[in-house]
Amino acid sequence: MAVDEHSEERQRLSSAQGSAVAPVSIDEAISNNWLDVWYQPKIDLRRKCLAGAEALVRMHHPQAGFLWPEDYLDALDEEGQLKLSEYSLITSMRHWTMFAEAGFGLRLSINVPAHLLPKIPVSALVAAHRPQSEKWPGLILELTEDQIVRDLPAIRQVAKEFKTSTIALAIDEFGAGYSSFSSLRDLPFTELKLHALFVKNCATDVSNAAICQTAIDLAHRFGSVVVAEGIDAIADLQALIVMGCDLGQGMLVAPPLPKDRFLDALRQHTNKPRAADRTSQGGDERVA
Repeated sequence: MAVDEHSEERQRLSSAQGSAVAPVSIDEAISNNWLDVWYQPKIDLRRKCLAGAEALVRMHHPQAGFLWPEDYLDALDEEGQLKLSEYSLITSMRHWTMFAEAGFGLRLSINVPAHLLPKIPVSALVAAHRPQSEKWPGLILELTEDQIVRDLPAIRQVAKEFKTSTIALAIDEFGAGYSSFSSLRDLPFTELKLHALFVKNCATDVSNAAICQTAIDLAHRFGSVVVAEGIDAIADLQALIVMGCDLGQGMLVAPPLPKDRFLDALRQHTNKPRAADRTSQGGDERVA
């Protein structure tokens, strides 16, 4: 992403990261529990309540310390990327059960490389590992816009297979790929996520505001929900509400958190005024 919406998290953990990273084996990382899935809340800007969360894989390497995905993803071959994607899917479904038992039946979204989606047995994995609860809302798979455009026919075919399942698609980092809605109109997407580059300063930057408003209006015409990524200023949050944006995500609302801390934050928040209520009064309250 052009704008790093997790910059605060990076600063907090930079001291734990090694300066050099040897090639990482995903098999080794999974078997030794080096991987973990963190969660960042998505907030319903209209109802001022929690609406879901994005799952984000993190790694704690025994020698290199805390690693960001870009520190090891480029070194993975296709098989390694497939295994990492499957790990994310299976783990998030297992964590959903834990969240639901605590009273939070959130719809979770997972990042998946678009070029690998036709090769990942998503339907089979969901059938084998999905929570056995009638309240399970299913998963949202996030595909970046630029990746979708590069392989649109294959993604459309996969999307057709998901139509009758509990799997939905989201267009991530919208605006970065400079595609037109006409090229995506046949792709049934549930969410459109505005790139943080355009969300930043949308309250004061005329161009960014116009891009956000246009994307919101067009997405609504397609019957899709709009998520603003990378919200880190109260003014931008308030501007997005006026524009009619549906959901918000970013450091102002809450940083990504390990599952246990995420669950603790959810429990604490149920006993506090909502973050959006406080921001409307000029405060800077976070969900977590």
